[in-house]
Amino acid sequence: MGRHEAYQPTLTEKTNQAFDDWLGRKNLSRPRLPRIPKRILNPVTAFFFVMCMVFVTAVDPYCGNLAAAYAADFTLSNDPNGQLLDEVTPVEVSFARGGFNIIGGAEFANLYVADAGVPDPGSAKEFAYKLAGQLGWGQDQYSCLVKLWERESNWRLNAMNKSSGAYGIPQALPGSKMASEGTDWMTNAQTQIRWGVKYINGRYKNPCTALLHSNVKGWY
Repeated sequence: MGRHEAYQPTLTEKTNQAFDDWLGRKNLSRPRLPRIPKRILNPVTAFFFVMCMVFVTAVDPYCGNLAAAYAADFTLSNDPNGQLLDEVTPVEVSFARGGFNIIGGAEFANLYVADAGVPDPGSAKEFAYKLAGQLGWGQDQYSCLVKLWERESNWRLNAMNKSSGAYGIPQALPGSKMASEGTDWMTNAQTQIRWGVKYINGRYKNPCTALLHSNVKGWY
């Protein structure tokens, strides 16, 4: 015959056997509980599982100050009369989603820019459109550029601000700055646009950022 490993009872089996032996010495026996088929318990288990999921969804697990639009800073201070008081200082909490600040109302209205569409061939706007494409600016940036310069000069190459002396389509201050792009800066829209696009790219990186600055400060 082959060799077989002797069976070693588990700790649970040893404990149950010792308990049964003790009951036997007392002329007692374990009460027999009715066996409940597992299929009967399945609906009950499913019900409690669904209720737990609904509860977790309905109740914010991060509720409290972290989920509120405000928070409070609690500090302790000693009262001159010997009492210990709590000082509650409101603390503003800012929110951002996906790395962008959440805005609304008037702020949204200021940032809204309508699509400028495709400019007419041979126009000053078409020249600006081509330069914007060369810099990698999309239609959204071109639309911001159109709105910005409509506000500044209404795209008139001889527009002059009487109070500041700013001149041309991009309202360069002074206008002679545009001479870096050509001596005809007073009469050539393309010279003015070349300077204006380079100015925006160098200072604000793109027209929408320049427009946002203009919305806030009144100039760019």
